[in-house]
Amino acid sequence: MRIATTQLWVHDQDVALEFYTKKLGFEVRQDVTVPEMGNFRWLTVGPPQQKDVAIVLMSIDNVPVMDAATKQQVHDLVGKGFAGTIFLTTDDVHATYKELSARGVEFTEEPEERPYGIDCGFRDPSGNSFRLTELRGIGLS
Repeated sequence: MRIATTQLWVHDQDVALEFYTKKLGFEVRQDVTVPEMGNFRWLTVGPPQQKDVAIVLMSIDNVPVMDAATKQQVHDLVGKGFAGTIFLTTDDVHATYKELSARGVEFTEEPEERPYGIDCGFRDPSGNSFRLTELRGIGLS
């Protein structure tokens, strides 16, 4: 068994798509609108070097199974960065930090030494939390 797809709630799929492709350098895996489901949009992206992994950028507003109050709660939690975290690894966190900063990614934490490597943080336009880490020294990968 392997993880193939995971999901992030986003406030606006078009804004999220631009962030993930233009700023993070991810590629579009699927972008399909299903008219039979009220024009539900299935939008996935992923890192070019990991073809077997995709992240669904799921619009909070386009999910028919949530009532209005639940949608608002999810919207608020995502915006605060409390709807989960994506952990990304890199061989050189300082170089990746510099590259992503130049593309307009706004970091919430600069690279800092930790017991497991060098770690920093940023959020996407919806508020989803990301950790970018150069792992070393404790056998993690």
